[in-house]
Amino acid sequence: MKKSKTNQTKANQSFSLYDFKTKRKINETNNSKDTQELPKHSLLEDFQALVIGTLFVSLGLVFFKNTGLTTGGTVGLAILGSYATSISFSLLFFIINIPFYFLAWKKMGWCFTLKTVLAVGLLTILSELLSNWIILQSINPVFSAIVGGLLIGVGLVILFRHRMSLGGLNIFVLWCQERFGWRAGIVKMIVEGTILFASWPWLDIKNIGLSIIAVVTINLVLTINHKPGRYMAV
Repeated sequence: MKKSKTNQTKANQSFSLYDFKTKRKINETNNSKDTQELPKHSLLEDFQALVIGTLFVSLGLVFFKNTGLTTGGTVGLAILGSYATSISFSLLFFIINIPFYFLAWKKMGWCFTLKTVLAVGLLTILSELLSNWIILQSINPVFSAIVGGLLIGVGLVILFRHRMSLGGLNIFVLWCQERFGWRAGIVKMIVEGTILFASWPWLDIKNIGLSIIAVVTINLVLTINHKPGRYMAV
């Protein structure tokens, strides 16, 4: 009897090791009858994540836009576009993301794509509304970079854990994490850093430096809180 319990414990320990691998690896080992399917989020859980995640990101963008900062990815490209032209951030962000929906559908599936379209649409609306609802007369740029980065980072973690993103680079980052096990924060930081260094025609050295701090803050939150295999619900 004791021997049976010992074997069962070892079997459980063996399976728990796979919980820290990538989702792809787990799927490959789920041929056994003893393995369990990953728990799924309910529609209500996905809905609250959609609203809260996009709201956090929108609030972070309010900080950035009021201090002339930017970030990487399609969000950063849309912010830079709004600085360089008279087109609003919301419209640019929605347009830039359109080509990436095909990549999302091809690589991540229709469910992920639908959630991402909803997240991008809601962020577009919230960004437009919050720019009128919140007017910051004075804010320290360093505080803006750090707190804005924290808000965006937490918002992205919420969205990522419910298998949705804000399009563009985030789709590519999530695909790399699920396919190769690369940490989303590290991949995102590398690509976004490249985009930031290309923003010098529209931002001065000080704001580029502060934007780098913001990007590092965002991706540290992702790297620490969204490691491959740590959160396994779908």
